[in-house]
Amino acid sequence: MSLSMYQASVPVFIRALNNLAAILDKAAAHCAAQRIDPAALLSFRLYPDMFPFTKQVQLACDHAKNGAARLAGLEAPELGGGEQSVAELSERIRKTIAYLETFKPEQIDGSETREVVIKRGETVNTYPGQDYLLQRVLPNLFFHVTTAYAILRHNGVALGKKDFLGR
Repeated sequence: MSLSMYQASVPVFIRALNNLAAILDKAAAHCAAQRIDPAALLSFRLYPDMFPFTKQVQLACDHAKNGAARLAGLEAPELGGGEQSVAELSERIRKTIAYLETFKPEQIDGSETREVVIKRGETVNTYPGQDYLLQRVLPNLFFHVTTAYAILRHNGVALGKKDFLGR
């Protein structure tokens, strides 16, 4: 049995975002227990030229949301922006998961060769759907979730591999 484009995308996106939500909850609990201002973690970056934690979460959500929409041939809605608190980031993750749960397999299955066009200013990149998923969306999603995890772990939040992978 082959793996479908839907199976390789939406459930994987939802799992990664659910795990991200869980580590965000652990970060909030850590801040409360240690009497740390959550803003210190939310604005933290691993290196000066990297995005801070808040942006890592926002980008993970965006890659999942936009990835599913583009594979289905749809325009993705705006689901947030400018989040500055744990509650706001949690809400963005929740909204993104709710959006992803609206997709049906038949919307994405068969998109392996569907042309996906991404415009950024003057730059236009075109991908076949399978390449877009495997070479752009999944690596970007996992990069941002991993970086968010690493920021929290670096700052003493008690996280392990099971938190990243989920149950």
